[in-house]
Order: sequence, then C-alpha cells, then structure tokens
Amino acid sequence: MEQNEFDVVVVGSGAGALLAAIRAADEGLKTLVVEKMPLLGGTSATSGGGIWIPDNHDMGKAGLSDSVQAAFRYVKTCARGLASDDRILAYVETARHMARYLAGIGVPYRCVPSYADYYPTLAGAMPGGRTMDPIDFNAGKLGPQDLELLRPTCPGQLIFGRMHINAFEARSLLARERKGKFVLMWIMARYFLDYPWRNKTRRDRRLTGGQALLGGLFAALRQRGITLWLDTPMQSLTQEGGRVTGLVVRRNGQDMAVSARRAVVLGAGGFERNQQMREQYLPQPTDQAWTATPPEGNTGDAHRAGAAVGGALHLMAHTWGAPTLFVPKEEKYRAMFVERSMPGCMVVNARGERFLNESGPYPEFQQAMYANHAQTGGAVPAWIVFDATFRANYPIGPLMPSAAVPDAKLRKSWLNTVYWKGETLQELAGQIGIDPQGLLASARRMSEFSRTGKDLDFGRGDNVFDRYYGDVNVKPNPNLAPIEKGPFYAMKLHPGDIGTKGGLLTDRDARVLTEDGQPIAGLYCVGNNSASVMGPSYPGAGSTLGPAMTFAFRAIAHIVGKPIALEHPELLEAV
Repeated sequence: MEQNEFDVVVVGSGAGALLAAIRAADEGLKTLVVEKMPLLGGTSATSGGGIWIPDNHDMGKAGLSDSVQAAFRYVKTCARGLASDDRILAYVETARHMARYLAGIGVPYRCVPSYADYYPTLAGAMPGGRTMDPIDFNAGKLGPQDLELLRPTCPGQLIFGRMHINAFEARSLLARERKGKFVLMWIMARYFLDYPWRNKTRRDRRLTGGQALLGGLFAALRQRGITLWLDTPMQSLTQEGGRVTGLVVRRNGQDMAVSARRAVVLGAGGFERNQQMREQYLPQPTDQAWTATPPEGNTGDAHRAGAAVGGALHLMAHTWGAPTLFVPKEEKYRAMFVERSMPGCMVVNARGERFLNESGPYPEFQQAMYANHAQTGGAVPAWIVFDATFRANYPIGPLMPSAAVPDAKLRKSWLNTVYWKGETLQELAGQIGIDPQGLLASARRMSEFSRTGKDLDFGRGDNVFDRYYGDVNVKPNPNLAPIEKGPFYAMKLHPGDIGTKGGLLTDRDARVLTEDGQPIAGLYCVGNNSASVMGPSYPGAGSTLGPAMTFAFRAIAHIVGKPIALEHPELLEAV
C-alpha cells in the first residue's frame, strides 16, 4: 500500500514546484510531488529557462554593478501598485540567494550581460545582467528513461527540430554576428557526432534553456529520493479547524486522501487552458488555443481549490502576453519572441496600419493588439509583413531563412496557413484581407525610417532592449530595413500568452491570504498559480521563473520555522 502521509505535498512539477520539493527535502522534510500530467516540467520545461535576478552573483564577472535599492525602485514602478511593497522587496532581496542555492544543487546560471530590462527608460532599470541563463545540462545525468518523462521543449527552440541552442548562441545567430556560422557548425557537429547517445534517443544530450533548468531540478529530485506521482491530478484541498491538512488526488482511477503534516505548496501553473475562466476574467476576444503553453495542463484547478478554502484571487485579468501563431501538426501555438525585432518586417492591422513598436517587449505587444483592436476592430488577428530580403536572411516562426530553406522546400500545407505570399504588396493585401493602400503607405514609411534610422511613429530601435535582437550589420538602426523587394510575405499573429498572471494572493513568504489579508495556515502558493509579484508588467526576461523559485525558497524557510527576514526594511519606510 502506498504511503500517503507526508510533511510537505507539492502540487505541480514546474520550476517553482520542484525547487520547493528539493529545498523541503534538504530541510529533512518527507516530501511528495503530485503532477496532473504524465510528463514532468509543465510550462517551465518549454520555456527559455531564464530567471530575472537583481544584483546576482555573476554580474561582477561582466563588470556590472547592481543594488537591491535600484531593483526595488524599478519593480515597484513596474508593478503599478498591484503588488505589495514588502513582497517586492522580499523578491529582489532573496532572488540572489536562491540563485546561489540553485548552483549548489547542480543547476548553475550565468548572467546575460547585454540583455536589458524590458523597460530600460524607467529609474532603476539595468542595460543588462539581471537576466540569467542556465548553464547547459548533460542529459546523461538523467539517462534516457528519465529524459522521456521530461516534457520536451517547443520546436521553435530547436535547430531543425533536434538541436538545442542556448541564449548566447541564439543571439549570435539571430544578430548575424561574425561568429554565428561557426556557432551553428559547432552545434550541428556536436549533435551528429554523438553516436552513442543518438542510438539511445532522438533527443539531444545537451539540454539548454528550460530543459537545462528542469533537467537539473529533476536530477536533484532523483538524488534526494523525493516521491513523484505523475498522472495524478489534485481534486481538492482538505482543511481542519481553518488549517489546510492535505489534499485529495486522483490516482490510478481512484480518489486518494494525502496528508500534509506541515504544508501544501501549490505550484500548478496558471489557468490559460481553461476557456471558461478565460472568458470570465481575461480581455476579449480570447481563446485557449492561442496560448503557447502545453495543452490540457494549466486549467486553474489549484486556483479553484485554493479559493474554495478561502484564498483570495488577484490580477485575474492579466497574462504574460505574447503574440502567437499557428503551425499545423504542432501541439500548441508558437510564441514569437524575437524574430519581429529583425529589420525588414512590420506588424499591421486590418487597415494596413502599424500600431506598435515591433521590437518591444512581448507583453506590451499583446496589450497593444488589444488596445488597437478596441479602437479599430482589426488587430485581432494582426499581421507581420516582410519582404524577400527579410525572408532570405532571417528565420521567422517555423520558416528558416530562404537562403537555407527556399520556398520550394517548405511544406505545402504551410502556404495560406502559416504564411501568405504575394508578388506585390497589393496582391498580398488581397490574400490576407487588409487594406492595400494602407499597407503600401506603411511599407513606404518604414522604408523611409530605415534610411534615416529613426522610427518617427513608435521609436523602434531607440533603446538598448530593442537593439539586442537587431542585425548588427544593418546601419544606422539594426531594427529597421526597407520593405520593398518582392515577393512579400505575411504571417497571422494572435494575442496569445505564455501563461496567466492572476492567481491566489500571497504574502512575502508565499502564504495564501484570505480576502481580509489573513494567511491560511498550511497553504502556500508559487509561480503562475499565485498572483504575480510583478503586477501587470514584465520587468525583464525571467520574471516568471525567477519569482516562482524565489518564493518557493522563502516558503520552505517559513514552513520549517526559519522565515527569511527582510534585509532592507528601511526601503519600505521610505515609500
């Protein structure tokens, strides 16, 4: 008979959930992880794996200097009053300690020196260094059998659907740095020469991004002998005398009560795959199909369970927005993070008009789509339009540059589903149903901007964040190039997301709070299961995973009676 009494039960198996389980085991607590899906890793496994860590231990190596004070000021401004100041301070103080703990359990990170915060003009922002990327992980430490239990990454994060690439390599290739070709040759040679491993599995031995993070956490979980139940959805929480004492799960076709002597930690992701909840809470129109997170997961089960025992919900109208596109035969829509920064493309509405800075942060992109749609009725969907020069030089969605994979070699099913093509802009406009004169005018204006280097409408390329994924060979603005050489192409963009922001309201130790601000004994919540500490904004790459693991780190400290005190409470007094 399976043992169903534990000190801590963790619901979910993303980064925040696994960090909580590992830290609990390190504190001597008997721990169980229950995961609804048959694969481990959740959305974290399909992510870029970045974490946003102010004043982190690796910045000094890059000659960068940061402070808690600056980070607190920056995040407080970003949060717009929708996250408590003490919770923000707890995050920016503790994140660096969590990052060191990660390295200690075998999941080391390094800072990305030139990857700027998403709002570089705000006070306290940094031009780089706060975002950290995981060091590549050798899947041999897991073995092929456990690797098959780890949710694979998205096809868009692999070269030719097979080979992993890290953030530094991706930037080198996309920005067309001189070393880019050699980087690509090394990646391909390393993969194809690894015969012993490829004879065991098609999946790459070298894991990067979210796969490196989750691979490392999974290995740490196994090393500690932590009990893991996959394919085990939570049904409800149990409560006695106002304290959460465990939960009911569905296992092997039967309901089972599980006791949690010390605490339950919810880390089961957002609610973006629940259409009813999307319609109840999110801006319209909305469709769960547009999300870039794994199908069937993230359906808000733990949100509802937490609310059922008195937990307050907060920020439910907000998502981690990102434009997404449909690719036939892929299990989910693809998010378009960086390709739209490359020069020679523009995004337009049904009038053929630009309405945003294409190179800006992806959550701002999604919000701009909704704002323009409210005004014009024609920005959901929107269209990214580019010419033959762009098509030859840059990847976009599933399309590799035509210099490597010409149109004739693309899948025939992609024409008029993934991309549309016209010999002239007028022909293209007719195919996608937008105003041809508006499209022509927008293209002419973009071509003028490219020659002066100044986007007079939306300031594209005016800041360090925009330029990070620009083409270093294009002058005077790496984000701007003419759109004038046929044939012309378009791809349909939806206001998708990489998760929802709204969830159970928590305090600085991740305790779930009631509507009147009182903690519910025995119940903690992290990640997208909780309301984001970042409020409605996205301060920098890694603003989901960084807080998820940091508050998991703080939660376990509180559970074992060693709560982490604020280091700079004077900053709260100065507010």
